[in-house]
Amino acid sequence: MEIDDINKELEELFKDPILEITDEEKALFTLPEVLKAKKERKEADYVAQRVVCENFADYESGFKQVHKDLREGKRMLKRYTGESAIQAGYYYVLNGVVVYLDKLIEMRKENRTGGHLDGRTRLIYENGTESDIKFRTLGKSIQIDGFIITESTETDEVALEVRFNNIESSDIADGYIYVLSSLSTDPQIQGQKDLYKIGFSTTRVEERIKNCEYEPTYLMDQVKIVSVWKTFNMKTNVFENIIHQFFKSVQFKVKVRDIAGNESIPQEWFVVPLGIIERVVEMIIDGSVVDYRYNPTMQVLEKVEKEKRTASDKVDTTGWSILTLRIKQIYFDLILKGEKTVEYRDMKQSQIGKYTWVEQDTGTRYLRKFDALRLFVRNTAGGGDRMLVEVIDTQYNPDSRQVEYLLGKVLEVDIKSNLHK
Repeated sequence: MEIDDINKELEELFKDPILEITDEEKALFTLPEVLKAKKERKEADYVAQRVVCENFADYESGFKQVHKDLREGKRMLKRYTGESAIQAGYYYVLNGVVVYLDKLIEMRKENRTGGHLDGRTRLIYENGTESDIKFRTLGKSIQIDGFIITESTETDEVALEVRFNNIESSDIADGYIYVLSSLSTDPQIQGQKDLYKIGFSTTRVEERIKNCEYEPTYLMDQVKIVSVWKTFNMKTNVFENIIHQFFKSVQFKVKVRDIAGNESIPQEWFVVPLGIIERVVEMIIDGSVVDYRYNPTMQVLEKVEKEKRTASDKVDTTGWSILTLRIKQIYFDLILKGEKTVEYRDMKQSQIGKYTWVEQDTGTRYLRKFDALRLFVRNTAGGGDRMLVEVIDTQYNPDSRQVEYLLGKVLEVDIKSNLHK
């Protein structure tokens, strides 16, 4: 069929009386009021239904303690692991805000959620408000843009010695891990909060820093010993490489000149809370550091699941409306990189039912709204890359006769092509 014939058929289709709309009705491809506020209703769970928490004083100290624990590395962030992780008495992060789940209300299995439990929650926000958002809405929000906050784990110098409490004659006491703060009066150094040097020395720290004011690595000034740990069987280069990689995003870069006038940038100074440093040192010693990363935005440790670079955990999409589409590899890669944020689909006559629906009472046709797109690339072998990507909004462009899906976050990815490996 020629292009002109297809366009003609589409024109005839859109002239169909079933699509005629009065001034009082919505325009073609305009979302009806009952669905128009779908996104707004989701936001309403977070904003419109929030009220002042009258007894916030009962929770305020808890929020303060959680922030303190996070800064000290006693609590960490975890990604969503399923609805079993949503329990009363636990703390979570939603859109960068710490919340406390006080209780679950009228939990029951509902048909609309595929037999899954749902109900109301009493959610306390650290700004002194509360809301009663749905249980599954809370889970979906944590899954897309939030974290679980782990329970508190005490961290002190005794804990750091666990790794070395059964020293044998073959073990070698090879040095010291140390943390220093600067006593410099230079404004750009003195005014920097949470600035610490993390290092490793084979000699006593006091001996190592005795000429600190003449060494660029100590910023050519006096320093203060903050923490020291004696180590056994630790390779200096391994420790330094781990520290540099772990805190690379918060490395403090300042140019200093030695006594000969040579300029350099010390590599072992970082802007990070002391409690986080102490926790990371512990994890380096016991080997668990590979399971964590530092979140510089929130200044906390984040637990990461061990996963392949080519795949991600499955998202619980129960109750979601998902559209599956085939896509070219080049566009798949651009979406994955965040360089393509809109996916277009021609409104072909043969697929109009895929992208629209008709209201039976009025005969008006509307765009279907989807929570996510499941995109796949089909290669010659029959398999191919796949992803699940959030849909933020859906629009119809009458000029190009295309449906436009505004894309949000990539929620799942499964890479099978060799191009990515």
